[in-house]
Amino acid sequence: MKSVLLYVNDDTGLEARLQAALDITRATNGHLHCLRANPYNPQMAFDGVTGMSVVYDVAKLTKEADQRLRNDIESQLAEEDVSWHYEEVNASPARGLARHSALSDLMVLSSASGDKDNVLPLGILGDVLFNTNVPALVQPDHIKNFDAAGVAIVAWNGSFEAGNALRAAVPMLRLASSVHILTVDEDKDHDLPPLAASEYLSRHGITSEVHSMSAKKPSVQAVLLSTIDALKASYMVMGAYGHSRAREFLFGGVTRSLFKDCPVPLIVSH
Repeated sequence: MKSVLLYVNDDTGLEARLQAALDITRATNGHLHCLRANPYNPQMAFDGVTGMSVVYDVAKLTKEADQRLRNDIESQLAEEDVSWHYEEVNASPARGLARHSALSDLMVLSSASGDKDNVLPLGILGDVLFNTNVPALVQPDHIKNFDAAGVAIVAWNGSFEAGNALRAAVPMLRLASSVHILTVDEDKDHDLPPLAASEYLSRHGITSEVHSMSAKKPSVQAVLLSTIDALKASYMVMGAYGHSRAREFLFGGVTRSLFKDCPVPLIVSH
């Protein structure tokens, strides 16, 4: 994770994203790219009475708010022992992140664990994951760190998406105190068995333990959450938004639910 892309926005999840990004950048001796994507520009408007006028108010207020935000972030980063730079672009958050992610190893976004009525984090996550090949760290608002040396769980269903997430997470899994591969038996065909994932990690010098669980509990989500609790996991790796119904282990609804309710950070890839 030598290049970490942080989504900068003045919201309830910013501090959690920033601290997690710093922890990962520090743990991997990488570089932090702070990206502020803002779609607001001065606009031309007709008021029907005085004719054409230039609407500066919104743009001026936005620019002032952006400058305050930048000053706050840069003042914090000046005290940190990581390499970083700050960039502002005129684009919607999802479009800005997608367009500037080509040379990133990981982007840091918020989960939808904060304001339950706020659909913006879910919208950004969906747009970014579908339109980039870059994995995302989905950080809950209440967790102000990322424990790279903690226990890691890999949610495995043998799918293309799960494989992408596993490969992307290798730099972090090398740092984990232990790695657990979790598969849930749902009587569905898996392209690759969990032992294939374990063998893949072993080629990178990573030892892992395989757990096969039953889906007889209320839901796959319940199995995942109970395992996180039982193993005291620091984070979980998983594929997101699979397309095939044979890959429903982490399809749509489960992905969406975990983005809202998972108590630990997620490293996800589509």
